[in-house]
Amino acid sequence: MTNQLAIVNNESVYYDNGVFFCDNIDLKSIPEGLSKKFDILMISRKSNTKRFHPINLKKIKSSSNIFAYLFTIFKTLKNKKNYLLISITPYTFFAYLILFIFRKKVFVYLRSNGYEEYKAILGFIGPIFYHIMYTVVTFKSNIITCQKNLTKKKSTLISPSELDINWTKNTIRPLMDKPRLLYVGRMRIEKGVFSLFEIFGEITIDVELSIVGKTHKLETDNKKINFLNFENNISNLIKIYDNHNMLILPSFTEAHPKVVDEALARERPVIIFEDLNQKIQNRQGIFVSKRNADSLSQTIEFIMKNYLKIQEDIKKNILPTKQEFVSQMTKILS
Repeated sequence: MTNQLAIVNNESVYYDNGVFFCDNIDLKSIPEGLSKKFDILMISRKSNTKRFHPINLKKIKSSSNIFAYLFTIFKTLKNKKNYLLISITPYTFFAYLILFIFRKKVFVYLRSNGYEEYKAILGFIGPIFYHIMYTVVTFKSNIITCQKNLTKKKSTLISPSELDINWTKNTIRPLMDKPRLLYVGRMRIEKGVFSLFEIFGEITIDVELSIVGKTHKLETDNKKINFLNFENNISNLIKIYDNHNMLILPSFTEAHPKVVDEALARERPVIIFEDLNQKIQNRQGIFVSKRNADSLSQTIEFIMKNYLKIQEDIKKNILPTKQEFVSQMTKILS
């Protein structure tokens, strides 16, 4: 009999015409990948707003409030053998309390630094709030993490990835008439994209920034910034990378951002800010800028002048693959 696994998360999913959609690619790739070895039930929050990625999964339960969410958890207690909590949030915190009381086997997957994320969102009280949740949820859980410094407790390290053979074949040289920067991600404070908009309001060099993400609520009169419509398929996303000559990741905190590996797979240099300097390691082709217009301009100009040499260095990277990631996760959960 196939092992049963409930994936419990804080993400919001949108239901339309028999299909659920999400914004976070992890909430698509992890359940889909694990469904080959497990009978998966995904438990999420309900969204009334359209989302990007269709989730190819038969069993998904979405709840419009925390009481319905926890009741859904409660109804699984007789059937589900193991539980995978993705990230530590108020929703997954209360879910864990129920699972702990009923002595269920729980795995928790730490994808990012919650202390830094909650500080970016709530200020000085954020890390205190997160620490309480972290201490409780990791008390008896099996911890899976994508970076060693996310926990001091015993854990299993994995390498998240969305890369398959399509990402590394038929790479092409980009247009080099001017810097064409790309941001791929969600519009959230901790992702640093709003501070990036402020920087682009001060930058004086001839440069373009394209945004791929959930942008329908954003407005800007900065002619240097473009918002791209995105058809949800890999070939379309690869073309978007190929139409730009570098990626920028303005986040204040990240653990293992997949967009970095995607850009490097297409031989595109990556710019990060000092906040991430110690967190993205062992990659050729990543450049660190201070979070201001002058420093970013200098970094961009350096990359443009040394582009061919940088591309040769990027080719030396050994990048993780999606197949390896799913195999690692499957082995741990089994």
